[in-house]
Amino acid sequence: MVRLFGTDGVRGLANRDVSVELALGLGSAAAHVLGTSGEFTGHRPRAVVGRDPRASGEFLEAAVGAGLASSGVDVINLGVLPTPALAHLVGALDVDLGVMISASHNAMPDNGIKFFARGGYKLPDMVEDAIEQRLGETWDRPTGAGVGRIRSDVGSAAEQYVEHLVATIGTTADVRPLSGLRIAVDAANGAASQVGPDALRRAGADVVVINASPDGLNINEKAGSTHPEQLQAVVVAAEADFGVAFDGDADRCLAVDHGGVLVDGDQILGILARSLKDEGRLPGDTLVVTVMSNLGLILAMREAGISTVQTGVGDRYVLEEMRAHGYGLGGEQSGHIILSDYATTGDGVLTALHLAARIKSTGRRLADLAGDVPRLPQTLVNVKGVDKARASHDEGVLEAVSRAEATLGDTGRVLLRPSGTEPLVRVMVEAATQTQADGVADRLAAVVRDRLSL
Repeated sequence: MVRLFGTDGVRGLANRDVSVELALGLGSAAAHVLGTSGEFTGHRPRAVVGRDPRASGEFLEAAVGAGLASSGVDVINLGVLPTPALAHLVGALDVDLGVMISASHNAMPDNGIKFFARGGYKLPDMVEDAIEQRLGETWDRPTGAGVGRIRSDVGSAAEQYVEHLVATIGTTADVRPLSGLRIAVDAANGAASQVGPDALRRAGADVVVINASPDGLNINEKAGSTHPEQLQAVVVAAEADFGVAFDGDADRCLAVDHGGVLVDGDQILGILARSLKDEGRLPGDTLVVTVMSNLGLILAMREAGISTVQTGVGDRYVLEEMRAHGYGLGGEQSGHIILSDYATTGDGVLTALHLAARIKSTGRRLADLAGDVPRLPQTLVNVKGVDKARASHDEGVLEAVSRAEATLGDTGRVLLRPSGTEPLVRVMVEAATQTQADGVADRLAAVVRDRLSL
């Protein structure tokens, strides 16, 4: 049986896979599970609910809220906010549960639901599994004064989040650490359309903004971190020092240097790791990355005296490793970057602020800083229309992987991974040259398509 929760909550086509009935049931089941586990003991539970701007979020927000309230949980609707803002506010408002309605970087027709426990951390797998098992289960729900109430608190929540962000780089009424920088921002017509540019401006930057007019239908549409082409052109045209691109819920950030060259999450991680190490604030001189991170990052960190620890793909697994060992920085090539001194999840706007602060403090261009983290040629092919559950044990696929690894030897590597959020298999190849990486990846993807086709 396929697990309902993926690496980043429940996600799928809104009103089909992610329906009103599912949202209602998940809200109720979450309250039931956390209530019976003792999380709500001794007090009336409270939850905050946020969403990105996509149209389906409006009815899903209502359904989740109804499920929670019908189970005795008081609900505060925070409206449109980035996922990391919701996570931060779970802790800042001292509530018991957070629910974010978002499909992150996915196209507009999709949507998703993810939960945050007290303190703003994503729920462990075992708790998500328990919620899934309780879906539709009959139980003794409260009545009368025992049912939850629902209210809205939209403006002040966003303001509180922005104040938290800018304070992390020392911004005060008299100190604006990013003064003199011109930064282009692509907000993906998403959840950070207002708070992203606002935070950078309050820190002193001159901000050029694109794709910050969400209408419920245009989120991620040829915009943001999955489509950086427009930002690359704008950075050059506006003569900006650099640019940043968020995704729909702003839990990731990619960058563009002054020449329009893309700077990915691995390079941003390398820049921030060096910054924290220079300041003596990188615990264990260790960076946490995933198996998808480029070998170039690993080698660059080794040269800088920084160790790397690799986890499975997904910022939740990066964070679990960070919390288990007290590490302060981790993330993914996709731009999910966690600065655990300030956040409990990947935060695109926070990342942009700290990247800008490093550029300003060093006086170096982003292109120069990124050059300290060279990338080994890498090719990623997403193979759609296949049975991803068979990818790890199909004999033909495994043989093809072995042949590819033998071809690359010590000069590269192969990673074959079923997506945790989409119905596809990712084939990633790194090699000494781009031509070799492309060729090996294309051949392996063809085998995957042939062997696992639905």
